[in-house]
Amino acid sequence: MTWPPDEDLRTLAEMDDRLVHCRACPRLVAWREQVARDKRAAFRDEEYWGRPVPGFGPADAALLIVGLAPAAHGANRTGRMFTGDRSGDFLYAAMYEAGLASQPTATRPGDGLVLHGTRITSPVHCAPPANRPTTAERDTCRHWLDRELTLLAPTLRSVIVLGGFGWQALLPVLAAAGWVIPRPLPRFGHGAHAELPAASPDREPLHLFGCYHVSQQNTFTGRLTPAMLTDVLTSAAETAGLRS
Repeated sequence: MTWPPDEDLRTLAEMDDRLVHCRACPRLVAWREQVARDKRAAFRDEEYWGRPVPGFGPADAALLIVGLAPAAHGANRTGRMFTGDRSGDFLYAAMYEAGLASQPTATRPGDGLVLHGTRITSPVHCAPPANRPTTAERDTCRHWLDRELTLLAPTLRSVIVLGGFGWQALLPVLAAAGWVIPRPLPRFGHGAHAELPAASPDREPLHLFGCYHVSQQNTFTGRLTPAMLTDVLTSAAETAGLRS
């Protein structure tokens, strides 16, 4: 059962307008609103978004990047995916290098950032405590990702998943949106690449890529370097037809 049923949503704009009012997960609602009230000292004079964060990017994107969930003092503050924190700084700098973003920085909506043929979303749209949503919260939020993939399907050619949590969330959604998931199931790993055949003539094959998440735990330790991320972005952009 979705909250509310969303089969009537015909565009991503309509979906995003409904999504930002979702209150389906009590723990996440309480946390996102507590963070918005208490604030971090560095942002005490700012008004936090404190609601579900919709996807960011064009409705006819050929490439989709799937993260984990909004950061408490990043997207939960600014209201835009991967905006206003160090993970976003890392991601957008690499996207700019790969030709997928108009600038290498993201501070707030209205800062001039434009994504080229690329949309960013997440399987959970509210900031979770300790950056760890539960599988139940992921499953409750799944219908938004399901609808987003269905609406993007006519133009979508490649997907990059940042981390194993998103990978597990995405596979059943891709199957429902019209692609065949190979058996055995593709396994997550940095640099993993699987081509998913279309299940019907109105779909094109989809390229699925794995990449370590751009969390500070990975970027500060060197597990994920700028070059590693740029390589995955470039490969995905090429298969999506965004680079010659």
